[in-house]
Amino acid sequence: MAKEILLTGDRPTGKLHIGHYIGSLKNRVQRQDQYNSFIMIADQQALTDNARNPEKIRINLTEVALDYLAVGLDPAKVTIFVQSQLPELNELTMHYLNLVTLARLKRNPTVKNEIKEKNFNESLPAGFLIYPVSQAADITAFKATVVPVGDDQIPMIEQTKEIVRSFNSIYEKEVLVEPNALLPEKGSGRLPGIDGKAKMSKSLNNAIYLSDSPDVIQKKVMSMYTDPNHIRVEDPGKLENNTVFTYLDAFCSDKVKLEEMKEHYRRGGLGDVKVKRYLNDILQAELEPIRNRRIEYEKQIDFVLEILKKGSQTARAVAAETLFEVREAIGINYFK
Repeated sequence: MAKEILLTGDRPTGKLHIGHYIGSLKNRVQRQDQYNSFIMIADQQALTDNARNPEKIRINLTEVALDYLAVGLDPAKVTIFVQSQLPELNELTMHYLNLVTLARLKRNPTVKNEIKEKNFNESLPAGFLIYPVSQAADITAFKATVVPVGDDQIPMIEQTKEIVRSFNSIYEKEVLVEPNALLPEKGSGRLPGIDGKAKMSKSLNNAIYLSDSPDVIQKKVMSMYTDPNHIRVEDPGKLENNTVFTYLDAFCSDKVKLEEMKEHYRRGGLGDVKVKRYLNDILQAELEPIRNRRIEYEKQIDFVLEILKKGSQTARAVAAETLFEVREAIGINYFK
């Protein structure tokens, strides 16, 4: 029985952090035997709001590739590719744009929220507005049936389904395949930043990166946001919005000990420093082998680039087959 096809990826706007790891990377590694996985470094999508700073994308493309290999993604099992190296995706995007109205693009809740967050107003790049259509091209090019996303990305999958239905209906051929969203398991969703803010990001300087040194990790953990009213050790503490315990829920495998610590913290008598030291020990153990593998791959950058090149060639061949079928359905394979 053929494996289901999975498509996922990341924008190369910075090194990947433990939020990426717990939210998606770890699951990708665990599932790389289960699915026929295509993992995309979405450089073109990153350029939609970084077009004036392409050097940022070029540098971080390699950083993301290093993080992928460091966490254990195996190029022999998954296809890691670079979005811009597949021109077929651009043509698919063009064909799909003819099936989507401007009003529909503006209604996409994910895009609306991101436009608001970035304060684009009238300076909104056209490429950013249409990136849900570009994502539809990415997904359908590989006929992916499984796309791991967070809750906030469900509207993107719905828009892809709409495009698939429109295309297949208009051209009366079942060429494109509808994808299904694969939501994160409970407890493996988005991690807050170490400052307690909802989003972990480089711009907010509140992330722990997979490549951070042991000293940097310890310093960041010891600065983490906890219960601001838990001033003395004997004070009862709250777990709600307490970043340290949120991270422990995600990374601690000894759930019995963790529940005992939570109860102790609630009733008082357990200091923040002790809890942070425990979290630091857990994170150091989790991240040490990842960091060590990353260091080894950093010594073989040419080898890493070759992996990306071969993966892009493999992915392009698949996308080209889909594009041929799309052209055939539309009736523009004039000189086949």
